[in-house]
This record gives sequence, structure tokens and C-alpha cells, in this order.
Amino acid sequence: MQGETTILVATRKGAWIFRGDPAREHWRADGPHFLGHIIHHMVLDPRDGRTLLAAASTGHLGPTIFRSTDLGASWSEAARPPAFARADDGAGRAVGQVFWLTPAHANEPHAWYAGTSPQGLFRSDDDGDTWRPFSCINDDPDYRRWMGTVQDGTPDGPKLHSIIVDPRDPKHLYFAMSGGGVHESTDGGETFSPLLEGLDVVEGFVRSDPTFHDPHCVRMCPTNPDRLYQQNHCGIYRLDRPASRWQRIGRAMPAEVGDVGFPMVVHPRDADTAWVFPMDGRDVWPRTSPDGRPAVYATQDAGASWQRLDQGMPREQAWWTVKRQAMCADAHDPVGLYFGTTSGELWASVDEGAHWRCIARHLPEIYAVEAAHTAWVRRCRY
Repeated sequence: MQGETTILVATRKGAWIFRGDPAREHWRADGPHFLGHIIHHMVLDPRDGRTLLAAASTGHLGPTIFRSTDLGASWSEAARPPAFARADDGAGRAVGQVFWLTPAHANEPHAWYAGTSPQGLFRSDDDGDTWRPFSCINDDPDYRRWMGTVQDGTPDGPKLHSIIVDPRDPKHLYFAMSGGGVHESTDGGETFSPLLEGLDVVEGFVRSDPTFHDPHCVRMCPTNPDRLYQQNHCGIYRLDRPASRWQRIGRAMPAEVGDVGFPMVVHPRDADTAWVFPMDGRDVWPRTSPDGRPAVYATQDAGASWQRLDQGMPREQAWWTVKRQAMCADAHDPVGLYFGTTSGELWASVDEGAHWRCIARHLPEIYAVEAAHTAWVRRCRY
């Protein structure tokens, strides 16, 4: 028997926790939490099943992180949120928002990583209570140049995201920057190096310069950590290590749909299966479902072919945008998929995308959607 599923939803005006029954048929909303405040990301620690972190931007506290050890029944603010080091004269960058949260390796049970806007990498070793700049990149001259200025970033701010820890080695790390490219460390963050070979950039810009690369979302396959998938500003890619050249698997997508979008989700047990939510990429600004006809696309052969999955979705005039953190998968069999739209709808499929239904509407603009599975969560009553 499968346990309950918990979906963590972060929005422009607060956070919600949706608890589903074992069949994932009926859902109960718990929220809002932090009503009125921006919640960028909310993640439950799978290592202890009880520590829940929420990256927030509040009206009076600014960018910060809240912690809960009772699945949102109570919250406390981090004693020292992520902040860039200040020079002696007070100059330096300021964190605008904490954008991404990732638990560290299973052998580092109290450690977390955070990515910020503007681009910065931070680490906590006490379950998210205090944070410090991590590695050299926040102040490295090359990385600062590749990060560009705030004006060079995406419309809602440049950001560091997709922090990935190799489950076989806590010192093997990846992260991505919009803009600034994908980067890898094999020495626990002492050094990082760009991982850009094979990636396209917008016509007219220099491909070898990380500044011009815009990865939207990078995922590692849980059952094959040597395989990475990437949804990029310039297509969908796959990388099989130890190779260093990304393969543009999005070329197999239908030409009328294209291979531009923000989120990417991988199957928890099958490294050949992944899902994307394509959006109109004919130029920089639409970023809505092509022709107003939303669909998820799935590959079951590592990107050699893609299938349209839209049963249950509107057939026309649905101009949805799904942000890079707003799509996820649970660990059930069959896998459940979930995504949230910027128009405040939460959609779910319990059969790996074959059929879809809306399980919540009228929420604020959805920023992030995460699934949580732990024995502790299963003890929570539906």
C-alpha cells in the first residue's frame, strides 16, 4: 500500500501544504502559511522527515528562511539568513531573495545549500538556522563577471538554482545560474568549473562565455547519477558523465511546439523517462503554452522521442506559464506528477501524465511545487 502524498506549494502571497489520501484522489489544503509574503521555495528534508524550510521574502524582514519541525504547525525564522560578506567600507552585494533550497548529502544530516538572487551560494550546517557563504564563487572575479549585473538577469532577477548533490559523493556538486551557466565541483566546493560544451546560446552571443548561458532547470536522475537533464533557454539537453558534452534532445520535440520552457522533472526510478512543460519560445517574452494549448511532454527513451500528454487540460485559450520550480514528481508507482501555474492552479496526474485534473485553483501566483514523502509525513492524518 502506498502512503499519503504531501505537496508543498510556494506562491507570491504565501504557502500551502496539500495532503492527499493514499489513492491521491482527495486532497486537503493546509494554509495559507505566511499570507501576504513571497515564498520562493519550500522543501522537506528527506533525511529526517521533519525539518521543513521555506525561503521567504517578507515585507519587514526582507529575504530570510523559516524553519518548521512539525510540518508547518509552527515556524521560526533562521537566526542568520544567507547574506553576502561585506567589505570593510560596507560595499558589496545584498541578497535580494533566497531562491533555491537543497538538502546536502545523506551523510551530512544537518547540512543544507541555498541559492540566491543575485547569484550566490550558501550553506547551513545546523538545519537551516545559520548560513554562511559557501565556496569561492560569491567573490571570485571570474564568477562575478559571468554572473553579470542585476540588469543582465532574467526579468525577476538573476538567480543561482538547481543545486545538486551526487548521492555517491558529498563533494561532487553541481549548480546552475540564470545567467551564468552550469558548473561542477568535485572537491566539495573548493573549486567549480563551467560545464557548457554542446549548449547553444542566443544567436550573436559567444558560446564559450558562461555569461551568455541561461540554464532554466537541471535535474540528476536518482537511479543514475551520471545522467543529467537540462531545460535551457535554448533547448532541452541530456548529459551522460563522464562525457562533458550536452546533447540537445529537444530537437526531437514537435517543431510547432519547440523545446523552450522552464521546469524539467525526472522519473524516480527510470533514467530514460523525463517530463517537460514547453512554452512559446519564438522570442523572449511570450513564455506561455504554445497557441494557448497547454501540455506536458514526456520521453521514455532519454530524449530520442517525445509524447504529448494533455488529457484533462483545456484545449484552447489557456495561456499558462509554469516556473522552473513549479513542477515535480512523487515516488509512487505509477509516478504522480504535479505542476502549478502563475494563474494559481495546481494540476495533478496519478498515472505519469496520461490524465490530468486540477486539484486547486484561485491560489496566488505559484512559484514552486515540491512533493514530500517520509514516514513522518505518513503519520500525519489525512
